[in-house]
Amino acid sequence: MSTVARILGLVIVLGVSAYIIKTQFTRGPEGGAPPKQMIELVGVKTDLVSLGHAERIYLASHGTYASLDQLREEGSISFSGADRRDYKYSVEVDGGQHFKITAEPSSPAEGWPTLSIDENMEVARN
Repeated sequence: MSTVARILGLVIVLGVSAYIIKTQFTRGPEGGAPPKQMIELVGVKTDLVSLGHAERIYLASHGTYASLDQLREEGSISFSGADRRDYKYSVEVDGGQHFKITAEPSSPAEGWPTLSIDENMEVARN
């Protein structure tokens, strides 16, 4: 009888352990986004910071901020801004005063956030 109880206890512990492991690998920390989405968001934030630095360099040499096309033509960025990491990038400029770069998910229905950066170099969720 004790052997059956041990086997049953082992099966219960394995079942609970499998459930915990499964939930931890399908969600991010503290119930957040799945790991793949979190990795992609880090990449998008890195892109935004790189674009922000490219804008600052362009401002220093031209006296105004640039569009994505101008940054690409200048060689400051190596991607088109379309469908990178399942995001589309757009730039709003106000001469040499302000810029705002927005990264919008290609498929908003998936629930991925829209992110942006401005001349203060702070990435924000919109």
